[in-house]
Amino acid sequence: MGRVIFMCGPAGSGKSTIARQYERQGMSRLSFDQEAWSRGITAMPLPDDVHREIEDALRARLLDLVRAGSDVVLDFSFWSRAKRDEYRALLRPLGVVPETVYLATDRATVLRRIGDRAARDGDDFRLSPELAALYFDHFEVPTEAEGPLTVITGVTREQAR
Repeated sequence: MGRVIFMCGPAGSGKSTIARQYERQGMSRLSFDQEAWSRGITAMPLPDDVHREIEDALRARLLDLVRAGSDVVLDFSFWSRAKRDEYRALLRPLGVVPETVYLATDRATVLRRIGDRAARDGDDFRLSPELAALYFDHFEVPTEAEGPLTVITGVTREQAR
């Protein structure tokens, strides 16, 4: 079975930057934000029904890729332990133990990055300062008790180049 990585961190932490590095190394990248953007959605948060539709499509793609033996990086926020556990349970019957890569980026940096966004593409959604702060403040940091965990600090945009 293929390798699966959960990119984990609040909006603006650098998840997509690192996920693109994995993609360049040959992993298939599934991005919730890119999927929304490709459907013409340019504002967040999404209505619940649209969110469910996109998540269902990405789950189906994930399972197809894993069954085909592909390595996959999930460029989602995985903001809650419950969501991470849900995806672990989805992958367990396939014999996959996903790795979590957590971007430990400080609040000030996250809020500055989101404020600098220009809404050019699916990795660049604008969020209101209030929503960005809410996302950061409600983020549940992963622990080693959840499974394989790598913590990355200090991600810069230059690392993506």
